[in-house]
Amino acid sequence: MRFFVVRHTLYVFAIIIALLWNSRVLGQKSDTWIAFYNQDSTKIGYKDSEGNMKIAPRFSGYATAMKFEDIISVISDEDGKWTSYYLNKAEQTFGTDSLYFFDNAPDCEHEGFIRFRDHRTDKVGVFNKLGNIIIPAIYDDLTKVRNGMLVGLKGAEKKYEHEQPYEGDNYYTWVGGQEVLIDTLNTILVENFPNDRGLDFYSLEKSSQPATDKRRKSFRTKEGTYFSFIDFETEFRTWLQKDFLPDLTMEKLMAAAHDTIVWESTNGWTNTDKQTFVQDHFAVLKKILTELQVPAADYSIIVGHLNPFMYTGEDFALYFNNCRESKEWQCPVLNIVITYNGKGLEFKQNHFDFLRTDEGYKLISVTIRNAL
Repeated sequence: MRFFVVRHTLYVFAIIIALLWNSRVLGQKSDTWIAFYNQDSTKIGYKDSEGNMKIAPRFSGYATAMKFEDIISVISDEDGKWTSYYLNKAEQTFGTDSLYFFDNAPDCEHEGFIRFRDHRTDKVGVFNKLGNIIIPAIYDDLTKVRNGMLVGLKGAEKKYEHEQPYEGDNYYTWVGGQEVLIDTLNTILVENFPNDRGLDFYSLEKSSQPATDKRRKSFRTKEGTYFSFIDFETEFRTWLQKDFLPDLTMEKLMAAAHDTIVWESTNGWTNTDKQTFVQDHFAVLKKILTELQVPAADYSIIVGHLNPFMYTGEDFALYFNNCRESKEWQCPVLNIVITYNGKGLEFKQNHFDFLRTDEGYKLISVTIRNAL
């Protein structure tokens, strides 16, 4: 009986602690901290939404998120020694000298998780916001967590761009290996799952048979059921040919345009409100776009991302994460590239960029180099 009482007391105590901790975390979650610089703009700290300083400036801006929700990657100069680690809002530090870098930038938290690299083994794992390792460092590489899922790569070989890589050479690709779809418990959901940037992980549907919707790609799970995801390019092509291009009017183009259009004028790149832009250029735009309905039209569609240097206004802020990375996993840019070559024409290309938004695809950028 004493053993039961002790266990019961500890159990109740653990629940109370968990509730207190969760209420603290949830309270912090609702208040995103904003980065600010010191007087000489050399260090970054954080303030809450009311302007109260939560962390004095002490981090290098190179490796720090501009918004702090759950976890951040930081690099700090402490007593003349550079140190890198992860930090959460409970002021816990973890993962010292194990920052995960991609394209020379440290990882940014997503859905309360962040990747790390064990530099002793050169393998990748994942921390949660409490600093616990929820996916061990056993993968050659991992994607960000997207809707509670990741793609992991195992058994691959790192191939550098240069045959004899020098110190600091970060340009390489992975060759071979197996890609698997896993969840945040490191459970394998789908074996031989391609790391396809063109899939919307937030459109997941589970079924006993492959999806019949042609916009979806289906994958057989280990249990014999199917996961299916919207394919961005297929979704966009379907919308383009069935909804947007037929009977294209000025009103229809206006409705499918973002409030601001970035385009290349005779004076270089400029921003124009959609009403002015569409009204001034509708005849040319319609002529070029309706050519896409011709079976022999030479065009391609490229799934890309939003350029953080071109789209800096507040109306584009929600399409970037806390580190100003484009949310291409949810809001990609579909770039229509129309090529003109032959028949006496000089090789030229026209470009139309459409951003995927909650309100559908929106035209955000136009480049006209051949007006037909």
